[in-house]
Amino acid sequence: MRHRSLPRLRLWSSLALAVALTGCANMQSHDKLASDMQSAAQTGGVAASLARLEASATTEAEKTALLYNLERGELLRLGKRYDDSNHAFMLADNKVKEWEATAAANPSKLMGTVGAALISERLKNYEGQDYEKVWLTTRLALNRVALGDLDNARVDIKRTHEREAIIAEFRAKELVAAEEEAKAQGASSGSKELDGYPVETLNDPEVLALKNGYQNALSHYLAGFLYEAMNEPGMAAPGYRKAIELKPETGVLEEGLRGLDSRTSFTWKKRQRMTDVLFIVEAGDAPARKPKAFTLPIPIGSRWTTVSLSYPVIEPSNDPLLGQLSAAGYDFKLEKVVDLNVMARRALKEEMPGMVLRGFTRAVTKGVLQDQLQKKGGLIGGILGAVASAATEQADDRMWRMLPGRVYVARGYLPVGEHRIRINGGELAQSVKVEGQYAVVPLRLYHNSVLQGDVATIGQLAATAPVAVAEPSTAADPVAKKPRPRRPARAPQRALDKAPAPSAAQ
Repeated sequence: MRHRSLPRLRLWSSLALAVALTGCANMQSHDKLASDMQSAAQTGGVAASLARLEASATTEAEKTALLYNLERGELLRLGKRYDDSNHAFMLADNKVKEWEATAAANPSKLMGTVGAALISERLKNYEGQDYEKVWLTTRLALNRVALGDLDNARVDIKRTHEREAIIAEFRAKELVAAEEEAKAQGASSGSKELDGYPVETLNDPEVLALKNGYQNALSHYLAGFLYEAMNEPGMAAPGYRKAIELKPETGVLEEGLRGLDSRTSFTWKKRQRMTDVLFIVEAGDAPARKPKAFTLPIPIGSRWTTVSLSYPVIEPSNDPLLGQLSAAGYDFKLEKVVDLNVMARRALKEEMPGMVLRGFTRAVTKGVLQDQLQKKGGLIGGILGAVASAATEQADDRMWRMLPGRVYVARGYLPVGEHRIRINGGELAQSVKVEGQYAVVPLRLYHNSVLQGDVATIGQLAATAPVAVAEPSTAADPVAKKPRPRRPARAPQRALDKAPAPSAAQ
């Protein structure tokens, strides 16, 4: 291994000195910044959180960085500044596109970067968590929908599917490369075990139930809903189908596919008198990656020794669940379709094998080179190497933290007009106005407030002549004038004729 160590010795010596002199200026904790932003939001709202974030970026490079623009775009979105949010998201998307191009054309360039392999995971360029890359195109699509720009929303949801395919192919290659590098350094199955790591956080049933760490049911259900609203049922069906595959046994997702043919039929559209409303309710905060030190056995020369390495841990969320949304006197079931905490832990679970193997490589390299520094530089060299090694051994805590913790969906028909909304019994301060053939109502439970996004209206209801009815209709009746209060909302019933009734999950 000596011939491999000589160039690394020169590299490590230079980096060790730089780290010791600069105090790791490039390794600041994003977790601390995110915590400061959330504290600012609790006292001063979204504007205060945005100000804290913007104060953290002073150079042009920092202002165009991926994570900065992910966080900024989300805060601008919460403030309903959709054009500004899209500008920030597009800056972030440019970075992801660069990653995609490299992952497709030259994946080895992204694997085992010098800083991550030899010094610290935090010295890697932040490429974004894989689920964040997917959420980015979904966020862009939702912003476009709020602005009435369905054509570009259609482009965004198409890019979501393409992005997922690139991620899947690259991660498979990355793991193989990490295993080969670690094997060359003498790693064995036993050396991959971390003493004290809470593996139960990565192996609980919810985490294992996910197909992977980057696809989510909301993105694909939204694709189905938008294709349906744009009268493309052939494109909508695969979106609904994929959402069900990712989150099986979820009523709102299953009904999206089951009722598609009826809802998009010419007969139904001609007779539809109520708005098909999709409620997207987000709650809580995205999880944090907390660095913790663990021990790892490594070979130094002819002996094994135990070293300390830092790896991230994500604690499971204990936020209370939502279950019910009420509007127009009827109750709609809120169904959880995405849990960002579970997704983040699944992504970490998939990342851990490569991360541990890189850590093993880093530990071996640092151990050998520290030994060489001490031999060549005496006590000063040994101290400098030890200080730099400890200072740089920090787990990467960068994540898109302004995202919600969980996302719920409810769908059903409501009469055109303004309605007061209640979530789990608590009434929202503002009413919601729905109209048109379809509507998307975004809501975010943000700390101690509920932020209501702009309601998107898609299509128009057919004009109707007054129709006499013998008794009050249900909340899902397309010709209903005033629904009975406090009944569970149902799928739409036929309207004074024998035509089959389409349904939307309630």
